[in-house]
Amino acid sequence: MTLPIKNRRSRLSLSVRGLAVCVGLLSGLGIQGAEYDNGARPQISIIIDDMGYGLHEGREAIALPGPLAYSILPFSPNGNELALEASRKGKEVLLHMPMQSTSGNHLLEPSALTIEMSHTQFVDTLQRAMMSVPLATGINNHMGSLLTRHPGPMQWLIETIREHGYFFVDSRTTPYTVAADIARRNHVPNLTRDVFLDNVQDATHINAQFERLVALAKQQGTALAIAHPHPKTIAVLSRVLPSLSDYGVHLVSLREMIAYRTRSDTEWQLSLSRSQMDAKN
Repeated sequence: MTLPIKNRRSRLSLSVRGLAVCVGLLSGLGIQGAEYDNGARPQISIIIDDMGYGLHEGREAIALPGPLAYSILPFSPNGNELALEASRKGKEVLLHMPMQSTSGNHLLEPSALTIEMSHTQFVDTLQRAMMSVPLATGINNHMGSLLTRHPGPMQWLIETIREHGYFFVDSRTTPYTVAADIARRNHVPNLTRDVFLDNVQDATHINAQFERLVALAKQQGTALAIAHPHPKTIAVLSRVLPSLSDYGVHLVSLREMIAYRTRSDTEWQLSLSRSQMDAKN
């Protein structure tokens, strides 16, 4: 059924207002969407996950060049030290929040969020984890292939993130995740992982995954990778990051990528709204 023009305009107006709310939240995070250009080269961002345990590996990861982000596991023994070091170097810090998975939950930390929790237990657990990484401005999920597919707990997560002014990155550990949809519905700035660089610990595989990241960025305009502070990963990134111009891409912070994607969505919605109004006339 085709909606009347008036109804289509109303829905578009609501959508644009929602994007305006999201842009306002971006401004609160210090994210400005109109300043970044870099000659229109495709953009990539990289998060280094599972930070907070190996101190030496963590420091080597933080020493990598460029605006990478580092996601710290809550209550980890070296988490605060590594978060401080990353922040001093102007890098972004995230909370790597453990969440219930479909398998392997024996590997989860006691601070993990689960679908069995009450609302109060869930929010209290999340807020204690946030306090353990006070320099974080965003959150991404550690594991979570079960929890991120459940709308109820994800709504609690996104509401808490919004209250604290954080952004959210969906590590996308399941194709059935509802995280991005709920974040958008609640006007919380968010990103979704495109590529895992080192799910196989092999230099040839990591190189191939990096090239896949570059290809996706050229196809989509942006692409986000997640990696880990493994020696082989650090070796590959140490080699490729200084020569990104040879790959034809530009490394940007998560904030810049969120701003770019939000601005693009806003421009698309405004363009569509104008076209619908033109159709009316």
